[in-house]
Amino acid sequence: MSVAAVKEYRFPPQDTVDKFPAPLLYIGWDDHLMFCAPFCLPLPPSMPFGALIKDVLPGLYGYHPDFAKIDWAQVQWFKSGQPWQPDPAKSLADNGLKHKDAIRFRTPGLTGIKGSHH
Repeated sequence: MSVAAVKEYRFPPQDTVDKFPAPLLYIGWDDHLMFCAPFCLPLPPSMPFGALIKDVLPGLYGYHPDFAKIDWAQVQWFKSGQPWQPDPAKSLADNGLKHKDAIRFRTPGLTGIKGSHH
């Protein structure tokens, strides 16, 4: 079933970057259904990508038992559904991330509930 608009929508977007304390970034962890959707965070564009891994992700995902087992050198990153290799030393902006971008990471060998043997 598709949805069709009766009229053309003409209004200014209400979720532009100037309305947030920092650009929003969506972050999801593949195969870990304990987290039903990506987290959406306002993050400064100047933040190094390595700080996202070291300082931000543990607060979001650290209570999952798989998180402590992640080998970050083996993590597969995706941006807009495409394989992507961020540089941890560069800022979020220098890694090409902008307002409302979505990134995901996959942890080979760690698949949440799929990997559990009950």
